[in-house]
Amino acid sequence: MPVQTIIEPFRIKSVEPIQWTTRAERESLLKAAYYNLFLLPADDVLIDLLTDSGTGAMSTYQWAGIMEGDDSYAGGRSFDHFRDSIQDIFGYRHVIPTHQGRAAERILFKVACKKGDVVPNNTHFDTTRANVEFVGAEAVDLVIPEGRQPSLKHPFKGNLDVEALDDLIAKVGRERIPLVMLTVTNNSGGGQPVSMENARAVHNVCCKNGIPLYFDACRFAENAYFIKLREPGYESKTPKQIAQEMFSYGEGCTMSAKKDGMANIGGFLCTNDDLLAQREKDLLILTEGYPTYGGLAGRDLEAIAVGLQEALHEDYLRYRITSTAYLGNHIAEQGVPIVQPPGGHAVYIDARAFLPHIPPEQVSGRRAGRRTLPGRRHSFSRNRHAHVWRRCENGPGAPGDPAPRLHAESYRLPC
Repeated sequence: MPVQTIIEPFRIKSVEPIQWTTRAERESLLKAAYYNLFLLPADDVLIDLLTDSGTGAMSTYQWAGIMEGDDSYAGGRSFDHFRDSIQDIFGYRHVIPTHQGRAAERILFKVACKKGDVVPNNTHFDTTRANVEFVGAEAVDLVIPEGRQPSLKHPFKGNLDVEALDDLIAKVGRERIPLVMLTVTNNSGGGQPVSMENARAVHNVCCKNGIPLYFDACRFAENAYFIKLREPGYESKTPKQIAQEMFSYGEGCTMSAKKDGMANIGGFLCTNDDLLAQREKDLLILTEGYPTYGGLAGRDLEAIAVGLQEALHEDYLRYRITSTAYLGNHIAEQGVPIVQPPGGHAVYIDARAFLPHIPPEQVSGRRAGRRTLPGRRHSFSRNRHAHVWRRCENGPGAPGDPAPRLHAESYRLPC
């Protein structure tokens, strides 16, 4: 049923005052920050769309859970609630808490990968790519061709190119690929969803070659809702049922609970591999904490346990997806080129089309500051920050140059 009016499916019980600034003050603040939005004091930002990661409000049930947090160093009941909630949705045997998603990535790739390995993905998120490359492995993006064309509309532009995956395995050899990843939704590709058909096909390729499939599950709930809306055969299934099926095709996942965990901090790493899990827990103890808290307080474990379940509520997902599409479609109608169709958590502006006079290798977050003067909004430039550690030695356009990738500036909507 089409939504005529967007109404929040929740009551707002608390408010936080924000300060207004004049245009002259904003110009001065931007200049002082060298037009780098990451250097702006948050108190000076009127509308903050820098990220939805950990910036949303929590529910009454999450706050109630926080009050019951058990901060026992080992064996706390809050971990039991955390583990049980995750296993109810994801179904994996081992659940390892971390302080956020990038910590889960670091532990996974440190244990599973070595120098010379290759890790395929639809599109690696920036921290995922960095953690793969930090151990000397190669991160390879294999999103479908439609996913590289910002203006093209396709229901599942986040899909991994299965034929390209087969070719890569044949080219480099199965022994160099410790795992395949699938990011849902495909954040660096414009927040685009992955279909169940594609997840199943990737799973089949992995099974055929004896390679485990792992999900980057940060926005699994949004992805599940897109499947419900767009993929035949899933119209009558709940987002939770859809998510459960998708994760059944994998052997594990990494997760930042600051996204579809609806919490302000936290993450986790899951696996069905007993030996790998033990090695991951050993490294966890060294850098994060004991396996029943993993760098988190009991209250954080409780908030995540509740948030993961609430993120799957259809009323919330309908509101979130519809609100993002409303913003994206509205600015597109005004002539602003965006990644089509709008994603689940953000609207991505096609920086190449919007700034055609600037060479792709020079596109950065600096332009964002100039563009946000009238309304003083924080935004996030994917190109500038995703590739800060990676330079092309052979010049623009050469193999290895990040320029051929999607250049998009995103406006991310907090939950």
